[in-house]
Amino acid sequence: MFTKLTHWLDTRRRERALREHAIDDALWEATLKGLPFLSYLSPADCSRLRETTSLFIAQKEFSTAHGLELTDEMVVGIAAQACLPVLNLSLDLYRGWVGVIVYPGEFVIRKTVEDEDGVVHEVEHDASGEAWEGGPVVLSWEDAQLTDGRDAYNVVIHEFAHKIDMLSGATDGHPPLFRRWHAPLDAQRWADVFDHAYDRFCADVDAVPRRRWARFERESLIDPYAADHPSEFFAVCSEALFVQPQAFETQYPELYRLLARYYRQDPAGTGVLASA
Repeated sequence: MFTKLTHWLDTRRRERALREHAIDDALWEATLKGLPFLSYLSPADCSRLRETTSLFIAQKEFSTAHGLELTDEMVVGIAAQACLPVLNLSLDLYRGWVGVIVYPGEFVIRKTVEDEDGVVHEVEHDASGEAWEGGPVVLSWEDAQLTDGRDAYNVVIHEFAHKIDMLSGATDGHPPLFRRWHAPLDAQRWADVFDHAYDRFCADVDAVPRRRWARFERESLIDPYAADHPSEFFAVCSEALFVQPQAFETQYPELYRLLARYYRQDPAGTGVLASA
């Protein structure tokens, strides 16, 4: 009886959220047009993404900084990109926090870091996005609109990949694996593929001569920033999976298969999920 009541209440909450946060047809069409990398989705998948986006908006609180006006176009555009990675998983992967803060452009992050000698330094740098453990996702609206798919950059997918990674307890590029979705993928298989790919990418970055660095940054599908930490490699590769899937699969086929099986999506249409 209790299980049936809980299911009934969950269904009622879902139906209410979909009614109260329904996305206008014209706004949804404009959102899809502005996100051309979503073209691989079937009509049924687009419909599910629309519903998931509405549910996400019902669960999260959007706010802005520095006088930026919050618009429906902004909320739906960010929410749709945030929901793409969990479309075949669950919004539960974004549980435990509610805030999405949008700045007009890049913002300053201030952190304390400890050097090899144990001396603590205050550092600051410009950022286009940041995901706080247990806290909000912070985004630059200027960067969130860079969605034409001409390169693999997508700050929204990047930061929400970090949120998924954080669920495992350590932000280390090893996101949580759930038997109901990911079997037979396990922690050892993840480490064998992901850690090897990360080490090889770092070696490739380290081998670039200073005189060729600018060219390497322009031509590399994976931003060299990904070499900073395994968590950044996971987030940057998640961007590539969804935004430049064909190029990602061509250059990193084994890593593509790993991430496709993790997210349970095959944007490049390789058939990898059928053989999983």
